[in-house]
Amino acid sequence: MEKRKLMIYWVATALLAFGMLVSGLQQIFHAKAIVDIIAPLGYPSYFLYIIGVWKILGVIAILIPRYKLVKEWAYAGLFFVMTGALVSHLASGDDSIKGIIGSFMQTIFIILSWYFRPADRKILLANQ
Repeated sequence: MEKRKLMIYWVATALLAFGMLVSGLQQIFHAKAIVDIIAPLGYPSYFLYIIGVWKILGVIAILIPRYKLVKEWAYAGLFFVMTGALVSHLASGDDSIKGIIGSFMQTIFIILSWYFRPADRKILLANQ
């Protein structure tokens, strides 16, 4: 069972890291594909720089060893960004698969990665 949990963790974390890194770089460099997805939501173009940089920093925090508290904040931040993106698409009337599926799947990967992370990547309470 422990081996299965570790495999789920690394698959989810790899997919999360890849997706966030690619979309973060696309946002920083204002790739046409990402601009076309985000522009209809009404956010200013400089918003892409902010979100792109934070996504990349979040991936780094999740992948490097130690710094458990920073990992918790990174997971929370990525969760807020992806659920915010999902709600933004839905609230703006964007019901296209392209606009919704990426943020939905990344949210799933964040949850799986966080839930199945190994004990050495968790903050353990003294009472446990």
